Amino acid sequence: MVLPGHVAAQNRRARHEYFIVSEVEAGIMLVGTEVKSLRVGKGNINEAFAGPMQGELFLFNAYIPEYQSKMPFPHETRRPRKLLLHKREMAKLMSAITKDGMTLVPLDIHFGQRGIAKIQLGLAKGKKLHDKREAIKERDWNRDKARLMRDKG
Repeated sequence: MVLPGHVAAQNRRARHEYFIVSEVEAGIMLVGTEVKSLRVGKGNINEAFAGPMQGELFLFNAYIPEYQSKMPFPHETRRPRKLLLHKREMAKLMSAITKDGMTLVPLDIHFGQRGIAKIQLGLAKGKKLHDKREAIKERDWNRDKARLMRDKG
């Protein structure tokens, strides 16, 4: 059971695949069985992305499985889900997507203090292969450096 303030689904590969320029928190329109599945901790946003559709922002390709108990009206697992943002925020993000060639990637889905599902979106620019290798080298060096300092000190 996911409590308010805790992460229900996380996209751990997003920070490896993209440079995150800025982060935005948005509401997400879900049906009841989707909320129940997320509260249990099921859901996958690793291959998901957000984009414009009919003048609104939607979350595409996010997988939220059907709730395990037999509900009379199960939801579609990979349907587009509407994101709830202020008009000014939405306009800013849409212009960044269309003009600057950036991408909106979901970083995590969590429940706010009042128990409402929220999604953390990152405005991102894709990394090249050499950037990924450089980040891995830096991470390994920091790990080795910390290990050396711990062993010495």
